[in-house]
Amino acid sequence: MKKNIIAMNASIMIGLGSILAAPSAYAESLSDLQQKKESIQEKRSGVESNISDTEKKIDNLHDKQLTAEEQIAAIEAKIAESTKKIDAKNAEITQTKKEIEALKEEIKILKERIAKRNEVLKERARSFQETGGDVNYLEVLFGSSSFGDLIDRVGAVATIAEADRDILKQHELDKKDLEEKQTAVEKKLASLEVAKAELLEIQKQQKQQKQEKAALVKKLKQQTKKHEDEKMGLEEEKANLAAQETAIKSAINLEQNRLAELEAARKKAAAEAKKRAEQAAAQAASQAASQAAESKKQSSSSGASAKSSSSSSPAPSSSSQSSSNVSQVPAVSSGTFTRPSAGYVSSTMGERWNKQHAGIDIAASGTVPVVAAADGVVSRSYFSSTYGNVIFVTHSISGQQWTTVYAHLSSRQASTGSVVAKGQQIGIMGNTGHSYGQHLHFELHKGAWNYSKSNAVNPLNYIPN
Repeated sequence: MKKNIIAMNASIMIGLGSILAAPSAYAESLSDLQQKKESIQEKRSGVESNISDTEKKIDNLHDKQLTAEEQIAAIEAKIAESTKKIDAKNAEITQTKKEIEALKEEIKILKERIAKRNEVLKERARSFQETGGDVNYLEVLFGSSSFGDLIDRVGAVATIAEADRDILKQHELDKKDLEEKQTAVEKKLASLEVAKAELLEIQKQQKQQKQEKAALVKKLKQQTKKHEDEKMGLEEEKANLAAQETAIKSAINLEQNRLAELEAARKKAAAEAKKRAEQAAAQAASQAASQAAESKKQSSSSGASAKSSSSSSPAPSSSSQSSSNVSQVPAVSSGTFTRPSAGYVSSTMGERWNKQHAGIDIAASGTVPVVAAADGVVSRSYFSSTYGNVIFVTHSISGQQWTTVYAHLSSRQASTGSVVAKGQQIGIMGNTGHSYGQHLHFELHKGAWNYSKSNAVNPLNYIPN
């Protein structure tokens, strides 16, 4: 049983790159694991720094967004104020137009008055024409019949002359008043129209400023979303690096335990060899003392051995009769990586839907087991909004770190930190996360997994088809 346990540990640790032939190689393997652990710690530190920088960018964008929104609120207040002023100007313009209509009525009346006065003047002019253009006031005066008549005639002449002068004067005054009123109203209306145009221009500029600020807010929100997504990816990378560090620590502990077991087995083998040598020496001494008796003993022993051989025959092995249903489980290949599940490749690695597809999709219906592609340590086993149920396995093969990803599982059968062997079932194919139909999304990374997936390689170049 202990040999079986040691053999299982050896099988697991081969996948981690820590089983080699010589003690110096063991030390080198431990040194490599320690260096990888330190490298992961450095990467974690860098990712944490990037997260901090991204958080600062997000805070800065939030501040700019808040400032822009406050400016939009101030602009909206100004637009409301300018709208009120425009409404007031429109009311004044409406009132002024009413005044103009009223003035038109007054002008109409004035024109009628002027027309009547013109008729009087025309009548006076015709009278002048009939008399030769002059009024002989001496004839009017000397033609009087009495002194009283004379006085009356003098007054009449003076009255007529004064009336003519008043008509002419009033005519000029009314005409001037009309012109002044027209000019005043036209100026007022023009002034109101100019003021309204200025307010409309101001409001136009304010609306333009609002649109610019709204566009800025939209851009800031997009930038914030981008950095928040980046932060989410960095946090996931940080979590994966932490999980990888834990996996490396587990690998180091397993390697140290395995070396201790191997050293104990070596000491035990040495003790057994010594004991066998002592027994062989004692047996040789006994044979020298009683050679004849030993020959007889050997003859007797030979007959008994033949009888025993004839009476016993090997029993058929029952282990060969056992069988297992592997129709949905691919056979474990002899290469570095084995196929992770049965099914057909429904999507290859490369450009897909204007995005980079960083792995392959293997599709099949029914209950389809998913197995580890190589020996390793589960660095992370969790539910992701995009990957769904997903398992990350870290491998160390011939000094090279690899990471395999098994996504969209319906269930997970390997937890974070557990050691898995090549071909060991770790889950069931499913349709969780960002998925359209049952399939396994399988990624292979030469190195650690990162958010940009820059270490991804085409799995079809490494697993059997």
